[in-house]
Amino acid sequence: MDLKSYIELFLDYCSNIRGYTQETIRNYNIALKLLLQYSEIDIKENEIILNIMPLRIYLSKHAKRAISARLSAIRSFVNYLNKQQNIDIKLKGAQSIKTPKTLPKPLRRDDIIKVINNSDEKTALIVKMLYSLGLRVSEISNIKPSDISNGWIRVCGKGNRVREIPIIDNIYNSIINYTEKFTPTKYLFENRGKQLTDYQIRYIIKKEFAKYGIKATPHQLRHSFASDLLQEGARVSDVSELLGHKSMATTQIYTKLTNSKKLKDYLKSHPLD
Repeated sequence: MDLKSYIELFLDYCSNIRGYTQETIRNYNIALKLLLQYSEIDIKENEIILNIMPLRIYLSKHAKRAISARLSAIRSFVNYLNKQQNIDIKLKGAQSIKTPKTLPKPLRRDDIIKVINNSDEKTALIVKMLYSLGLRVSEISNIKPSDISNGWIRVCGKGNRVREIPIIDNIYNSIINYTEKFTPTKYLFENRGKQLTDYQIRYIIKKEFAKYGIKATPHQLRHSFASDLLQEGARVSDVSELLGHKSMATTQIYTKLTNSKKLKDYLKSHPLD
């Protein structure tokens, strides 16, 4: 079997077994196509050496973050070959690149509410659910009406990990009214009977916020959800569970407690205050 065939198996594994998002699969596919085009393969007696230095040279003019993402996808593919396919393959020239860790800037609550109040019913509900439930774009795309009952929503997240999130009455009533009006066939959000994709939801959010001169993504709404909860005193462990993070350390990096919250906690706990 050639490398191209293994790439197809790997992408299928990532999608159906690991539960990766459509966006991740698309980015992996791009990286691995570049791998086929620019890498050098040296087949020795007991191992295969995959030299990606020519690819790194090709990518050198790209941003560090883009290069890092491509290399990460390639390393995941090689790890899959080693562990899942028992192929002894080694990478040459795959040293990682240090990139600054940045987080999406939270959106102002007033701006979010303004968009909700001035959007069509479907768009308003998408914004409400992303912001009030902290959902990933892939998660909201895959929600079915059957996942919602008695004020709770069942969400299948990264790695096919399932979690249940409570829905506040306001949002729950909006969902019920929406389903009664639009009667979705399979997925909660559809367009002409077909599931809204990650890309379509990203586009809806981008377009709607752009009307007010605001650059916004679904992930910013998720980040705003976490930031606002922490700002109001929610525990990091609870926010971590709601977000579906595997590790609470991820939540601590992701949310970045605001300076005002840090100061409030400091003054509250300091023995001399």
